[in-house]
Amino acid sequence: MTMNLSQIRSLYEKGEKLTTLTCYDATFAQVLEQAGVEILLVGDSLGMVLQGHNSTLPVTLDQMAYHVECVARGAKQAFIVADMPFGTSQVNPEKTFENAARLMAAGAHMVKLEGGEVMADTIAFLTQRGIPVFAHIGLTPQSVNQLGGYRVQGKDNKAAQQLLRDAHAVEQAGAGMLLLEAIPATLGAEITANVNIPTIGIGAGKDCSGQVLVLHDMLDIYPGKKPRFVKNFMAGSASIAEAVGKYVKEVKAGSFPAAEHCF
Repeated sequence: MTMNLSQIRSLYEKGEKLTTLTCYDATFAQVLEQAGVEILLVGDSLGMVLQGHNSTLPVTLDQMAYHVECVARGAKQAFIVADMPFGTSQVNPEKTFENAARLMAAGAHMVKLEGGEVMADTIAFLTQRGIPVFAHIGLTPQSVNQLGGYRVQGKDNKAAQQLLRDAHAVEQAGAGMLLLEAIPATLGAEITANVNIPTIGIGAGKDCSGQVLVLHDMLDIYPGKKPRFVKNFMAGSASIAEAVGKYVKEVKAGSFPAAEHCF
């Protein structure tokens, strides 16, 4: 039986940590869900880890739909979230709905889009028409050029207060989950305590409702420098399945992320 948003909500309300990993194909979809990962994020990170680009910006809607279809063929139980690639949600709500509907038809159970208050009207438009939304604030990779690089967000009081406003705005607009990326752990805890939807952190501290990592990072197969929030779960593991199982166990136990993975 496929996991749905109400089941995820039930785990959240019971205080059980939620586990998420990026996934781009049918084989890994089976491996991850058999290891107990509840949420598979078909991330536009595929532009970097699969396509070799230096950002997520070149990824197209056609490419995202293709990878969602691949993951959906492999996953029998996991909840599938699809990233809306650059330029497909930063348009008017009607066009965003059309783009999101394509990803849902491809097999996604929810779409993820970047932005806080500025995206509230679009989130409301989608959710009122049956498309669940996973909001994404903090470091938003599609805005890397505007942000001046991959930098920690919300470090000063003004920026932190804006992220709190963003979190409330997307929740009120109907977002069902909230991704917090590259923010101080104390701010991740504060946002999590002040919203009533699950927060999934990536470099946002251990107090989030759950965690996500890019698959190729946590398996230590993506070349180059890794972000601070990444842990190599392949170290000491005899197989990929064992590494993913360790990730699930540590997230559930609250031992990952540790202090060295936080800002």
